[in-house]
Amino acid sequence: MGEVAVTLKVMPESPEVDLEALKEAIKNAVDEKEFERIEEEPIGFGLVALIVTIVVDDGEGGSEPAEQAIAALDDVATVEVTHMTRLM
Repeated sequence: MGEVAVTLKVMPESPEVDLEALKEAIKNAVDEKEFERIEEEPIGFGLVALIVTIVVDDGEGGSEPAEQAIAALDDVATVEVTHMTRLM
């Protein structure tokens, strides 16, 4: 079984959300072995998306547990998989 790098676009509920606190909450919600990095992507009108990269096994379920854990956090409006690639 291989590994897959998954990029998630996490949209905060509003521009007023404390991004540093949200980043910490995401790091705590995702299995530490899966977590790779978080980057900021300005969207507009003060809203900034968080681009989260995780590495998961390519087995059944894949990134779903991490997606669900992040989506359940306060201040998260949506979580969307934007890219997925198999690691060699």
